[in-house]
Amino acid sequence: MRFALPLAFLALLVLLGVGLGLNPREVPSPLVGKPVPEFNLERLRFPEANLATADLKGKVSLVNFWATWCEGCRVEHPLLVRMANETGIPIYGINYKDERTAAVRWLDALGDPYTASGYDQRGTVGLDLGVYGLPETFVVGPDGVIVYKHIGPITPEAWRETLAPLVRSLQGG
Repeated sequence: MRFALPLAFLALLVLLGVGLGLNPREVPSPLVGKPVPEFNLERLRFPEANLATADLKGKVSLVNFWATWCEGCRVEHPLLVRMANETGIPIYGINYKDERTAAVRWLDALGDPYTASGYDQRGTVGLDLGVYGLPETFVVGPDGVIVYKHIGPITPEAWRETLAPLVRSLQGG
């Protein structure tokens, strides 16, 4: 009994040390390797049209969750615009828990990199995909299966070293 408290304290220190060494951007998603959950959202700019799971099938695409109130989204946005212009990869935006008019103004002012944007005002699609912080981006294969989840702003290094090679390999090149 005399050694129980010191051993418990030592075990806690070991667990804390291991936890501090982990990269929070590498949180595994239980959805990687599984189909994108079914969804059907109004489009941000055109509420009479929808963005649905079926739109993601047939090609490799990125699904980017963003909002006007998200500072990290503002940081990554110029890169998304550049990626959309230079790579031709479809990027689908999911505007998350935001105001529609503010989001449209934001895209008008900063550029719209999205092939289409869904409007997830209540956050239900984000919840289904396990989104817990913005921005988050999913790489989706042509079969509609989630291949990778990137947490936080996409940086030029993350695009060059991780996402672009993954997209190329999924496209067969």
